[in-house]
Order: sequence, then structure tokens, then C-alpha cells
Amino acid sequence: MKVSYDWLSSMVELPEDPSELAREFIRTGTEVESIDTVGEAYHKIVTAKVVSKEAHPDSDHLWVTLVDVGANNVDADGNPEPLQIVCGAQNFNEGDHIVTAMVGAELPGDVHIKKGKLRGVVSCGMNCSQRELGLSGDHEGIWILPEDAPVGMPLAQYLGSSDTVLDCEITPNRPDCLSMIGIAREVGAIYDRDFHVELPQVKAEAGASAAETVSVELIDEGLCDRYVARVVRGVKVGPSPDWLVQRLNAAGVRTHNNVVDVTNYVMMLTGQPLHAFDLSAFEERDGKRAVAVRAAREGERFRTLDDVERTLSAGMGLIATGERGATPVALAGVMGGMDSEVTDATVDVLVESACFNAGRTSHTSRDLSLISDASIRFERQVDETGCVDVANLACSLIEELAGGEVAPGCVDVYPAPREVAPVELRLARVHAICGADIAPDFIERSLTRLGCKVSVSGEGDGLVYSVVPPTFRPDLPREIDLIEEVLRLWGMGRVEATIPAAKNHIGGLTREQRLTRKVGRILRSCGLNETMNFSFAAPGDLERIGMTEEGRGCAVELMNPLVAEQTEMRRSLIPGLLQSVEFNIKHSTANVQLYEIGTLFFGRENASAPKEREAVAGVMSGSMGEVTWIRKPMPLRFFDGKGVVEELLEQMRIPKVRFRAAEGEGYAFLQPGRCAEVLSGGTVLGWVGEIHPDARDVYGIDIPVVAFELNLEALLKLSGAQEAYREFSQFPSVEHDLAIVVDDSVTCEDLERRLRSAGGKLLVGVRLFDVYRDAERVGEGKKSMAFALTYRADDHTLTSEEVEKAHSKLVTKVCKATGGEVRS
Repeated sequence: MKVSYDWLSSMVELPEDPSELAREFIRTGTEVESIDTVGEAYHKIVTAKVVSKEAHPDSDHLWVTLVDVGANNVDADGNPEPLQIVCGAQNFNEGDHIVTAMVGAELPGDVHIKKGKLRGVVSCGMNCSQRELGLSGDHEGIWILPEDAPVGMPLAQYLGSSDTVLDCEITPNRPDCLSMIGIAREVGAIYDRDFHVELPQVKAEAGASAAETVSVELIDEGLCDRYVARVVRGVKVGPSPDWLVQRLNAAGVRTHNNVVDVTNYVMMLTGQPLHAFDLSAFEERDGKRAVAVRAAREGERFRTLDDVERTLSAGMGLIATGERGATPVALAGVMGGMDSEVTDATVDVLVESACFNAGRTSHTSRDLSLISDASIRFERQVDETGCVDVANLACSLIEELAGGEVAPGCVDVYPAPREVAPVELRLARVHAICGADIAPDFIERSLTRLGCKVSVSGEGDGLVYSVVPPTFRPDLPREIDLIEEVLRLWGMGRVEATIPAAKNHIGGLTREQRLTRKVGRILRSCGLNETMNFSFAAPGDLERIGMTEEGRGCAVELMNPLVAEQTEMRRSLIPGLLQSVEFNIKHSTANVQLYEIGTLFFGRENASAPKEREAVAGVMSGSMGEVTWIRKPMPLRFFDGKGVVEELLEQMRIPKVRFRAAEGEGYAFLQPGRCAEVLSGGTVLGWVGEIHPDARDVYGIDIPVVAFELNLEALLKLSGAQEAYREFSQFPSVEHDLAIVVDDSVTCEDLERRLRSAGGKLLVGVRLFDVYRDAERVGEGKKSMAFALTYRADDHTLTSEEVEKAHSKLVTKVCKATGGEVRS
């Protein structure tokens, strides 16, 4: 919300220094992003004089001019040199004093002035009209200054512009502050001052009444809480006066014509969005212009004011006309249509002042990626009780500026008038919550200045306020909300710091919190960095990379998403982490090792809330560490990720850990042969593997990425206590190498498990050190796997007979179980 200091000062007394007001805004909860001076917008825009004017050699309406801009443009010797500018205006002559935007200037509407060619002739700037400068609606030609105007003076200095604009960030719970009146009310409450606004009234009403001219029908429920229509006949559409243009430009609103500008001005003043329609755009039924509010049909198409044809979804709100609203004329609460806009040919105007459903408006604007000043206000909830007053204000200004004749009365469709229940506010509760003895009169005075109706009963600590919140403050339905308002105005910084009271309570982390932090420490020790992504996801995130939805429930859709593309709660951490890898690679950082601990959300049929589960996941790409003269890059692959998972599980004391080849459609997003399920006994903890190239292509990643995702809740549940101390054996070990030829289908994990089982208590170590394949020496479809086996007893030195007996037994059992044979 851009707040003009001059405009605001006409409503309430302000401090001389705008930065002082900005500090007070920040103190009371309204962030100020910047403080700008209006003159700064006129950078490289100067007063000038037309030196010569000649017809363009290749155009019948363009002129080639030489314009003196003083010392702002000089030749090689430092002497002033005129600029050559191609101009299409017809209202100037040689010797006229004008305003010129030089190369590098930026005009309202995001127009950047660059050096270019028009019909083959070089042009080094632009001779400006008042409308192009945002100073009025006049666009008849360029701005002709008085003959005594200086040459080469910055426009801001020439105009004496001194307005300051505060760019305020309004929180979603404060729709009232999306208006100048709301900001003035806020300032009055902060400084304990009165604010005043002079609003014009309709001077005279004439002709057929609005009720005789227009009919309004709310066809579909839940779209519109209130719809007010007024009619103004015989308007003369033209440019707006300077004062109106300047206020709209200070508020960051582009000007159009006097009628449209009035609706935007009233919106910025009151916070109530309005729309002006050409009355002739509505079809006539039973002698009246028919206005209908209905829901769009799936796939219905509509061309908005920005000249874009949009495909609508079922449920989006439409303003329509004709039989049962057959013909749409506007997107309710978002934007008007091309066929109903007010133009220079418009004679009669319908003024709409309505309150559209916040949720429906939000969905419409975000689904269509069409955010407007109106939709921003409607989705934060507009005060429906003020619709008639705001419509009257707009009509009075149209009457004044466009010479219209206002039709008597209005059409007001208000199915369920709103009532606000009083809220009980206890003084003792205020003191207890705030931790400060705030004076009772300050509480009453502050709430009154915020627009509340306050009555008091009781005395001392038993004093109770009966507070009726204003209808423009939907965020004050409870006692605690009123307490927050009082405290923010009184000043949270004034509350003295104290130690929280507690009885027989010792603070500390829970077991789950301690173990979760331990997981993070272990992963960081393995070289991974922690990251945090949004808990939101785009629809189809899992499907795009081939990740199955089995076991993940149904998608949890957001009613009011913060980002248009992210409308669901995430069901896996991997898509977000792959986006992080993509971002880093695009910024020339291929060595990415990240982990994330977060919540997954699984929707359930006929359940009021989704199932939530904590998970830990990681991604690794590129190589670990930087390349040096002695260290060559080693791309991270499957076994690097497996090593990280093994280290994590070992330090977390997870029992009976084993890895099993991950196969089937459930792991289509992983590279076959380079992925595994992670198990503890019979419990599947998660998976680890290399991301499939097809899944990487979705994110534009062209290097291998190793990833893992584990069920954190299962991990913490299985985590054992610190392992008991075991004394080291004082007796020597005996090592044997064993090479077994088995089918290719036999996995190392299966073979190692059988070796440990067959070796009994004497076998204390099994290590694979070689895999060999050769069709001639080993056999087709066969492989030789060589293990180093370590035998040792804790209570004596093993004899060769004991070792041979145990080893022979092991070989016999393993060969029989696997169908293998010892390689000679």
C-alpha cells in the first residue's frame, strides 16, 4: 500500500519527518518497505526548448526536432548540444518550452526511454505530455510550458514536488489499512489524535430511479454477500483533473479517464473496490438492464480488460447479463471485460459496489494468475456494510467531474445482513496477558480510536469493557484479539522482561527432539548441509518424476495457496530437494550435498485432517569438496549415498540393518541396479539410490544425483540407547578368503547375510573385496564374489582345527543355500 504523505496529512496531523511515522508504523506492526520522494521518479526528465522542427522524411505525421536541454547534453568541448528527438505531437512550434525525457528516464507505467530509430531516424528521448508524466489526464499533445520557463532544469525542481510516499506492507489480517481512511485511522490511534475526511455528497438526483433502470440477481449462492448498483446518466468521459491524477500516481495507480479514475480513487480512499460499467453493455429484460452474479462453467472463455482471453474453471465468479446471466461481462472481484469498459463513447454508467466472497475471489485470481488491486482487497474481506455509502461517494465524484446526472436511489441486494456481537474484555485479563499495568482509560481510548464501540462496567480489577468491533475489522472476534490491539498501541517494548512463572517444572528437550537434532549432527558430519523448503508442492510433482502415490494417501489441497503453482501439501521431500539442486546448478554450483528434515502430509478419505509424518531426506550431486592439484574430482554415486545412510543408522544404533534391491514401479524414479530399500529387521525405513535420468530431466539436471528418504518417526522409534561397553578381545583373529561362484541374481546382501548366519559366534567379520565376471572362466550368467572372513573367540586362542571346522561348515551351508560353489 503506497501512502501519499500529502494526502494523509489532509486527514490527520502528521510528524514533520516521514521517517518518524515509519518508525511508529513498524513499532505497531506495519512494516514500511521504503520511503520515496515523488521527485525521484522524474530522474533525467528536464525542461527544454524546441530549437527546430522539421517534417519526418518517411512519415506524414512525425516531426524531427532538435531540443535544447541545457547542460544535460554537451558536445566533445563541453558546450550544450541539442538532442534530436522524433515526435508525433502536433501542438507545438519552434521556440516552445516543453518537457523532455532523456535516454535513461523511466515514465509512469514502466516506460523506459531508450535511444532508438523511428522510421529510420535516430531519436534520443521523448517530448512528454502531462498524462505521460502522470501529472494529469490530458493527452491532447505535449506539455507546453510558459515562455519564461528555464531550460535544462530537472522537472522535480521546476514543479517544486515535495510529496513523500511510504510503501507499507499490510498484513493479511488488516484489510482496513488497504485504504487511506484506514491508514489515517491507524495514525490517529497511534498518536491519540482525531482524523477527519471530507466526503462530497450527491448534489441532485433526477430521471428514472436505479430500481426502474437495473435489475440485479444473485444466481449462485456463496459468490456475493452484497451487491449495490447505482446509475449515472449523460456522463462526459474525458481526462481527470490534476489533483486526482497526482493522488492516483502517488498511490501507484495508472490513470485512464475521469470515470474509471473516480472508482480507483474511491477504492484507494475507502478500501472498497468499485467497477464502472458502460450501462449499454447489459441486455434489457422486462424494461430493465439485467445484471446477474453467477458461477462460471468449466471451460467457459472470457476476454478481460487486459485483452487476454481466459479459460475459466467451474465456480469462478462472473458478472453477467442476459437470460440467466448467459453473457459474462466481468470477472467478479478481479477484473472487468473488454466489452463493458467505459470509453469516450460511454454515455450512461452503472456503478458497482459489491462484496464478493473472499475465498472464491482468491481462487479465481490465483488460478488465472491475475492479481489486481480489487482482488487483493476482496480476498482479505471487504466491509459489506459500507457498500451503499461508497457507491454514493463515487456517484457524487462522477457527477462533479464528468457532469453526469445521478439516478435516484440504488439497487441493493443484501441476502443476509451482517451483525457483530459484542466482545467482553476484562481489565484483569489484559494485565495478566500483557504483563503490564496498562491504564483503563488508555484501553478505552485506543479501542474507540480504532473504530470500536466501548462501554464500561465494574471497578478496579473487576472492570469489564463491552466492545463492539467495527465491521471493517474482521480480525477482532475474540477477547485476545482486542488485548493484542491494546498492547501493540501501548508498546510491546515497554513490557518489562521477567522470568516465566513455573512450579516444579524443569525445562528440557524430549527424547524425539534430542534424537532429531542428533540426526542433523550426523548428516552434517557426513558433509551434508541442512536446507528448508516450503511444505507446499505443485500438483503432479510426484507423477512428473515417476514417484508412485501408493502409501502416500491423496493430495491435500490448499484453499488459499501462497504461490499459484504450489497448491498442495507435499508428500515427499525429494521434489523440493531436486529443485534446490537445479537452482544451484543453474548458478554454477554443481557440488550440492543437502539434507532436510520435514513433515509430509497424506490426505485420507472422509477424514477431517491429513496424516502427518516426519521424514529425513538428502541429495548429493557433483563431488565432495573442491578439486585441487593433488585431488581429482570423484563423482558422487550410489555407494556414497549408501555410506551416508549406513553411518546415520549405525550412530543411531538401529538394529538389524540391511539393504534390499529396490525393484518395481514404486521405484521407477530411481536408476535400476543402483537403488536399495533400507530395512531394520522386517521394517522398511526408506530407500537410497541414484535418481533416474528421466526424473533428472524434469528439473534440467544433467549430472548424477544420489538421494535418500527415510521415515524419521520409525528411525527414532528403533533408535537404541548408547551401546554398552564391550571389552576388546585379547586373543588373535584368523582370516580366510572365500570366493564363491553364484548366479548373477544372487545379491551381495543375501550372500553376506547367509555367511554371517552360517559362521556362528566365531565369525566376527565379513568383507566383500572382489566381484569377478568372465563367461569362460566363471560361466555364463555367473559371478565370483570374494569375501574376507575374520574368525575370533573372546575367551581363547582359536586352533587351526576349530577354524577349519567352522569354515568348512560355513562353506557347505552357504553353497547349499545359494546353489554356488567355491571358486578354485
